[in-house]
Amino acid sequence: MEPITLLQPQKIVFGTGCIEKLREDYLSMGYKRLFIVTLPFMLPAIKETADTLEASGVTVGYYTEICSEPSVADFKKALKKAQEFKADSFLGIGGGSILDITKLVSTLIESEQKIEDLFGIGLIHAKGKWFACIPTTSGTGSEVSPNAILLDERDQLKKGVVSPFLMADAAYIDPKLTWSVPAKVTAETGMDALTHCIEAYTNKFAHPLVDMYALMGIKLIAASLEHAVTNGKDQEAREAMALGSMYGGLCLGPVNTAAVHALSYPIGGEFHISHGLSNAILLPAVMRFNYIANPKKFAEVAVACGVKRLENDERTAIAGVDFITALSKRCGIPTTLTELNIPQDAVGRMAKAAMNVQRLLKNNPRTVTEADAKAIYESLY
Repeated sequence: MEPITLLQPQKIVFGTGCIEKLREDYLSMGYKRLFIVTLPFMLPAIKETADTLEASGVTVGYYTEICSEPSVADFKKALKKAQEFKADSFLGIGGGSILDITKLVSTLIESEQKIEDLFGIGLIHAKGKWFACIPTTSGTGSEVSPNAILLDERDQLKKGVVSPFLMADAAYIDPKLTWSVPAKVTAETGMDALTHCIEAYTNKFAHPLVDMYALMGIKLIAASLEHAVTNGKDQEAREAMALGSMYGGLCLGPVNTAAVHALSYPIGGEFHISHGLSNAILLPAVMRFNYIANPKKFAEVAVACGVKRLENDERTAIAGVDFITALSKRCGIPTTLTELNIPQDAVGRMAKAAMNVQRLLKNNPRTVTEADAKAIYESLY
């Protein structure tokens, strides 16, 4: 068994209503200037906590200008505001984009390193300020991962910064915060979480220590996503989705994702399609390409999704792909790039751009050439 390193926040608090625990935890540490990164519509959710902290002598600042797919320029604006505020601690409350910006700003607030030099693995020199993450979607798992994604405007490609210093000091996962998430966002972020788990489990570098998280995440999400989409206040489904998303996030550090994510980056970078939607459309097509590399593992994915085991692994694996395709459709997710108004003449340049994401393609169970990438994209028209 190969050695593997699991990175996790020092503290993970999970459960409906657990955001209340943040207040007492924060006050016990003695910080005085908290910089909260969030979106305007999330301010009511954090108001009671912020009021309690301010009544105890903490100065609270807010940054609410992050877009859904943040760029290097967006990061720099947030960093400048945090520096002007003289933050000594940070809280990100929102989806993956909010959490990723929080991680990067808190880590680089006093650093001389330039963000443009940090795309890749292990390039950050030191830990920054204390920060906590509170996810409001069940998707990215960013609250428990050492990854952060930004759009690099220089070549219109999403890129990742991966470092143990981007691991949150604390994660508070409160499924109640996801109850008001619209059905469309629930579906797309849920498919993103499912993709994390499937790509980690079938990864070239998969490991038994991570497999247990990945399989449990697949089981939870496959059984609960449609319920969460159709009834956002289904507490059991929302809790299962939050837990499944967290399991997917725990897979990202030690094993990470593969070709689905690599091929999704050009779609998001050039056409500004959400990360979850890009992954959701690509997932069945990439699984059909990959399953022959390890039919047994892909059959186990199918069984975890609730598919009946058939006479051999190959047929079971394909039944699993069919299940995921059908699940996406039932959740209202488009199945073609045409539906996203992505012209077919973009296939060549998207395939070329995807080849630059070797940090993920190297994990894929089957080698992906530029011609393969083109064929996968073409299959979605």
